[in-house]
Amino acid sequence: MVRLSRVNPATPNASASVLAQLFEPIRDDLRAVEREFARHVQSQISVIPAIGNYVKDGGGKRIRPAVLLMAARMAGYTGERAVLYASVVEFIHSATLVHDDIIDEAELRRGRQAAHTRWGNHLTVLFGDFLYLKSMSLALTQDTLDVIRLLCDVTLRIVEGEIYQLTKQGAVDLSEEEHFEIVRRKTAYLFAGCARIGGMLGPTTREQQEALWEYGSNIGMAFQIVDDLLDFTGDEVALGKPVGGDLREGKLTLSVIHLLTQDDGRARALVGKIARDRAVDVDEWRQLRAMLAETRSIEYAQNTALSFVDRAKQALQAFPANDAREALLFLPDYVVSRDR
Repeated sequence: MVRLSRVNPATPNASASVLAQLFEPIRDDLRAVEREFARHVQSQISVIPAIGNYVKDGGGKRIRPAVLLMAARMAGYTGERAVLYASVVEFIHSATLVHDDIIDEAELRRGRQAAHTRWGNHLTVLFGDFLYLKSMSLALTQDTLDVIRLLCDVTLRIVEGEIYQLTKQGAVDLSEEEHFEIVRRKTAYLFAGCARIGGMLGPTTREQQEALWEYGSNIGMAFQIVDDLLDFTGDEVALGKPVGGDLREGKLTLSVIHLLTQDDGRARALVGKIARDRAVDVDEWRQLRAMLAETRSIEYAQNTALSFVDRAKQALQAFPANDAREALLFLPDYVVSRDR
């Protein structure tokens, strides 16, 4: 059985090299997903492939399609439908990123101009719609209604999550459970859908498919908590976007929510001002970081992410040991150690 080395976050580029090692068995499949994406954004309307290729070439770790491909292998499936459905979820994920950047007025995505910064909001929001519709059109080429229903349900939950988040924007009284509901809908359900679809392609039991849903959901929760933490702990160059962006957009994340539960009034006033003004200066940022350290709120969020990681690993006990399960067991460790 393949044994993967543990990630040491202090080692430069360690997480990237481990991710490459992790995805080595499905490298050719991931390249096929890239080709499918490029092929299906072709159109006689020249701006569509122009935006599509720009989005595709912007990088990204392709973790979601990789989860689907690895889950399919663990379930004993090696046919072409895994690549097709992995392409579908990459279309869905890309559509959410395009729309999120417009809503958040984000200028950068992975160190480059966001698509809407180059092509404007009108064209780019329609391109996001194109990606959503293309994903379902591609899924409908297969006569597998249960998978299509799952994809539709996951996509609806993502959109609901975006709407719900907007209704809570700037709310300094956001509860931890309300925050988790946003994360489940916006991030965790797509991870869960990827894992379950991979299992549905093979000869799995209902219990094993439920276990894959649990695995993906918990990985998605951990992934987003860590992603939010990087807003406070990450390097702007490595992240490819300005730090502090979430709070300046009026989004309260787990460490800030925890800080406010330990607050004597100072943090609430500061967080409320940043969220209201949509701006933070250097002194305010230092004050906020000091408060987070004092209340161990960063550590609280890290420990919460680790608890979701443990649940994800436990779910895979429903499957016998094989190389694909080993890789999926290791993926949560990568998720909590990444620096970008």
